[in-house]
Amino acid sequence: MAGPTAEGEKPRPTTEGKKLTRSFSVLALFGALLVVAGLVGLVYTGVATLTSMILFGWLLLVGGLVGLLHAVQARGTPYFWLGVVVAALNIAAGVVVIRNPVGTAEALTMFAALLFLTGGVFRLVGSVVVRGPQFGWTLLQGAFGLLLGVLVLVDWPHSSLYVLGCFFSLALLFDGLGLIAIGVGGRRVVSLVTDQMTPQEGEK
Repeated sequence: MAGPTAEGEKPRPTTEGKKLTRSFSVLALFGALLVVAGLVGLVYTGVATLTSMILFGWLLLVGGLVGLLHAVQARGTPYFWLGVVVAALNIAAGVVVIRNPVGTAEALTMFAALLFLTGGVFRLVGSVVVRGPQFGWTLLQGAFGLLLGVLVLVDWPHSSLYVLGCFFSLALLFDGLGLIAIGVGGRRVVSLVTDQMTPQEGEK
């Protein structure tokens, strides 16, 4: 009984290992596609900005429709009207963004620049007042944020054509590199585990 059972279980680690290897390979391939998309976006930042705005608009629109559907299904509950209002706002915002992606990019770029400015000022003031163990690093972060906010504002609204696209492309690039690292590392781990299990099964 023990012999056939052991023989029947022999292929399982190999089969599961192959499935895991394929999954990690697909993950690495998807990461490579994201890296390529990020590099292309860094070259064509204007196209990346408009693409990110249109995607953002569709996400708001679809999210609003899904939220409205959930609100209708949950009618009779105390949160029904709140769900309807939030869904309606998402749908309206999605329609506005899709119809006017350039204007939306300008508004979001202004908002991002103000965030950089305020964040940089708070970090600078906080680092000077507190003077903690991370004083130099916090001071550098504050100065960088302040400088970035000033540079974006000085070139606004022209900066809206490349700032958001650059951020979007960098996000794709780093996410893709992370997925590639996970995929390659996962393949190596599966390969090591499979190599260690194979001799043990042979000894049995």
